[in-house]
Amino acid sequence: MGMAATDDQFHVLAVDDSVIDRKLIERLLKTSSFQVTTVDSGSKALEFLGWHGNEISMFSEASISPNNHQEVEVNLVITDYCMPGMTGYDLLKKIKESAFLRDIPVVIMSSENVPSRITSYRCLEEGAEEFFLKPVKLSDVNKLRPHMMRTKLNNDIIENGKPENEEKQENGEIITTGEADSEMQQFQTAQSLQQQTSQNNNNNNDNNKRKSMEEGLSPDRTRPRYSDLTVMSN
Repeated sequence: MGMAATDDQFHVLAVDDSVIDRKLIERLLKTSSFQVTTVDSGSKALEFLGWHGNEISMFSEASISPNNHQEVEVNLVITDYCMPGMTGYDLLKKIKESAFLRDIPVVIMSSENVPSRITSYRCLEEGAEEFFLKPVKLSDVNKLRPHMMRTKLNNDIIENGKPENEEKQENGEIITTGEADSEMQQFQTAQSLQQQTSQNNNNNNDNNKRKSMEEGLSPDRTRPRYSDLTVMSN
C-alpha cells in the first residue's frame, strides 16, 4: 500500500469510491510532493489505519491498540463525503472517536450537488480541517501542508518532551519563555532599584538645598542691624 514517508515528505491517505476522482486527487497530491496511498472505501481506510474487526459498525475503542496500529505513518486523510456503506462523515467520526487516530487531520471532499453549506458545517463541527468542493484543485491541495506541519510539530513536542514555550535564539541557544520572563523580571527589578536610588538622591539634594535656604533666611541672619547706624534728623 505504500512505504513509510521520509522526514521531509508527508503521507496522505486518499479515500474515494470513484476511480476518476481517486486518480485526480492522487495526481494533485503527488504534484505537491506528497506520498499517496489510495483506497476506495471507508472500511479499507480504517483497515489501513489499523482498525481490525468483522464489522466496522461494531468497532469500539477496545478493537484498536498500539500493537495493531499501522506501521506506515499517515499524516492526513482526505476522503469523499458521499460513498456507499461508510460515508466520509462516518469515517471522520470513527477517526475522531479513536484515541490513537484522532490527531490525524481529516479533510472532506464533496460534489457540488451536495448542499455544501449544511454538509461542510456538519463536517467541520465534527473535527474536519477543511471541506473542499469537487473537482478538487491544486490550490485546495496547497492548504493541506499547514495542517500536517502543525500536527507533526505537536507530536514532536509530545514525543520529545520539549516544552511548547521553547524558543530558539539566533545564536543557536535554546531559551524557554519561563527563563526569559525570569531574566526580564530581574532586569526590571534592577532598573526599579536604580530609579529608586536616583530618586532618593534627588530628594536628598532637594532637602539639602531647602535646608540651606531656610538657614540663610533665618531671623538672625536676615534682620537688619541698626545699632551701628546714626539716625539723622532735619
